[in-house]
Amino acid sequence: MDIDIWDELYIKAKKFYHPQYISPFIYSNHVVSAIEANDGSIFTGFCIRSCSGVGNLCAERVAAINMLNNGGQTKIKKIITFRDDPPINNLSVPCGACREFLMQLSIENKKTQILLDYYTRKIVTLGELIPQWWGYEKLDEKNKS
Repeated sequence: MDIDIWDELYIKAKKFYHPQYISPFIYSNHVVSAIEANDGSIFTGFCIRSCSGVGNLCAERVAAINMLNNGGQTKIKKIITFRDDPPINNLSVPCGACREFLMQLSIENKKTQILLDYYTRKIVTLGELIPQWWGYEKLDEKNKS
């Protein structure tokens, strides 16, 4: 059986799926993610949910922070995110906060492929999910000065 990049991302992320309470206030590892950085390196992350909303971190952002911290990179080729099973039926797209964070890391991330269905390999790009992103205007202003 040939393994493609989506299989590799799935296998790496799946290792971190083990929902648990870290404390009575923090629940984690119930959503996992893996990203392929621009250089082909793979970084993983898992969701952290706390009693205070500002303490919450999605798996995609944790994976991206790991990429930045451990690899010094900001550009992402591919993302897979899921709970206990691979993503299917378009149910695994980054939330608004994650979309925004990924776009702010690098404008090139608008090309990032996000896996919507593991079995059909259906994807969407970050740019398709956030087509009217406010930052384009700010970038245009910066480039004019």
